[in-house]
Amino acid sequence: VQLQASGGGLVQAGGSLRLSCAASGRIFSINSMGWYRQAPGKQRELVASITSLGSTNYGDSVKGRFTVSRDNAKKTVNLQMNSLKPEDTAVYYCNVREYSSSSHYQDTWGQGTQVTVSS
Repeated sequence: VQLQASGGGLVQAGGSLRLSCAASGRIFSINSMGWYRQAPGKQRELVASITSLGSTNYGDSVKGRFTVSRDNAKKTVNLQMNSLKPEDTAVYYCNVREYSSSSHYQDTWGQGTQVTVSS
């Protein structure tokens, strides 16, 4: 699986951005797609993910502001980010997690895209 992310950039606080990620290659039927982010000096953290059945999971800091969606036929995942805050500034990574069993999975990462929110 290969991932190609797009979107990101510079926006003022309170603004919006949309990230998109397209997967190519074969993906296990049981999977989740989503976004993680990493700010300088911090660990990578979950932003949002969505399973192939549409179940979503959000990081606490983005709940109510960000929305994740996916198109299974096109193998794409999108992240709509509204009401952006300076603390949302980070490199955002697209992720696909493929499950071979309930306890075993493989992660694939995209190249990362910078999101900068100015105050």
